[in-house]
This record gives sequence, structure tokens and C-alpha cells, in this order.
Amino acid sequence: MARTTNSDTLPYVESRYELGMLASQRVRDLNGGAEPVVDKKDDKLTVVALREIASGKLDVQNVRHEFIQSYKEAPITEASEETLEVATEDPLLREIDAELENTLVDVDQTLDAGEDVADDVSVDSPDEE
Repeated sequence: MARTTNSDTLPYVESRYELGMLASQRVRDLNGGAEPVVDKKDDKLTVVALREIASGKLDVQNVRHEFIQSYKEAPITEASEETLEVATEDPLLREIDAELENTLVDVDQTLDAGEDVADDVSVDSPDEE
């Protein structure tokens, strides 16, 4: 296959958008050490991935599954953790975090009490100078 076109891949993928997603996943697989199912020659991995899809020798369903799974993986947190932020040793950042936490607690308490937070905020308009 000298040149791969979009029409060569249409029997195996539903759209050009999906073709891009699957080809990018296949390139990641090839970069990770997967063996190409077509002759690599001196082509770049993107061309190899497109040629693999167009040849029909590649399990497109498997590549589609890998693509979806790569975006489903989420970091696992312990039940006691509320955020995914990394703890810092910088005292200034700790002080800022404490101020933000106190502000959020104050706003939550105000909202729970039924008070209007907007009453505590005054905004000067440019016309009042």
C-alpha cells in the first residue's frame, strides 16, 4: 500500500475523528514497544498506524478499548483525603491554604445561617469618584 487515504480506513472506522483518536492510540502503543502488524519500512509511526488500520490486520476494537480506558484511569485517593493536592512544605503556601480554608468555612456558615453573602461585599462603581 503506497499511500493510505481516509477512504481506505472507512470500512474499519466510523469517522475521521475516530480515525485520529485510534491512530494516536496506536502510535502510543508503538512507542511503548508494540510490534507493528504491517511492514514498518522507514515510515513514521503515524503513517504505520494509519497503514495498520487501513490494512484490516489490526484489531480496531482492541485499540478503541485501550483508547477509552486510557481516559478512564483516575488517581485513587484514601477515604480521609478531600483533595488531590500535594502537601507542601512551603510556609507561605500553607498560610495561604489556611486562609482560603477559613474563608470557605466562613462562607459555608453564612450560607447555612441563611444570610446573604452579597450584603457583606461592597463594590465601588467608577461613577462614584
